[in-house]
Amino acid sequence: MGLRLKFNLVLLVVFALGFSVSGVISWNLLQQNAREEVVRNAEVLMEAALAVRTYTVEQVKPHLDAKLDTVFLPQTVPAYAATETLNQIRKKYADYSYKEAALNPTNPRDRAVEWETDVVNAFRNRADLKELTGERSTPTGPALYVARPIQITNPACLQCHSVPDAAPPSMLKLYGPNNGFGWQHNEIIGAQIVSVPMALPIRNANRAFYAFMLSLAVVFVAVFVSLNLMLSWIIVRPIASMSAAADKVSIGDFSIAEFSEQGKDEIGVLAASFNRMRRSLQQAMKLIDT
Repeated sequence: MGLRLKFNLVLLVVFALGFSVSGVISWNLLQQNAREEVVRNAEVLMEAALAVRTYTVEQVKPHLDAKLDTVFLPQTVPAYAATETLNQIRKKYADYSYKEAALNPTNPRDRAVEWETDVVNAFRNRADLKELTGERSTPTGPALYVARPIQITNPACLQCHSVPDAAPPSMLKLYGPNNGFGWQHNEIIGAQIVSVPMALPIRNANRAFYAFMLSLAVVFVAVFVSLNLMLSWIIVRPIASMSAAADKVSIGDFSIAEFSEQGKDEIGVLAASFNRMRRSLQQAMKLIDT
């Protein structure tokens, strides 16, 4: 096995290990960054929904409460206002969604579907759980959701949701007496759920990963070729020449020229040593002949 082959085998092994380790680390890092980006987007939407709810409660509802006896305005309900506002965003970003999913909602459109029911029950079973993050499959690809519990902490909410007789007649006329009643103080009745698509961030992360690995491979090829050329010119060729010269000197052929002793590296030192050995052997052969 030649010196060049040994060198290349070692270099290939080192590259394979480095390529694999770099690939695993960069893949995990990029996927984690993509997920964190999606979580940040979901949290921004969640905060927007909370801002709409607060605005509705503090600045809209007080001016319209007096009309509830004659006409029920869903716009005064924080959940309705937040849902309608974020539905406007969905007109441009259809894959984004916001829902205040409830097990027993007043508005039928807020009724929790199967996976949302699991999220609500997770909050109901763990009072200390304040936020839940997870992934689910959708027709357009994977989506990440962030959920927060909806808990009845304000007793004033029970005026419309305790029993039908206590609710405004205008609300009963709009939604009927069968939905959204029987709620209890401090009960978790649903969850705010924001869903954000993961396809684009993951696609960007994969594109960055492939570009990085391709760049790493190109750099390795350039280094591999450069090292092989350097190895050939600086080490392999001088040693091969010395080996051929040593064969000729060993059989008494001193017609070859001496090697250049320029440079103070190991090859230069070896050339100088070989020249001294050649002269000493040639002088010894002359002494024997005489």
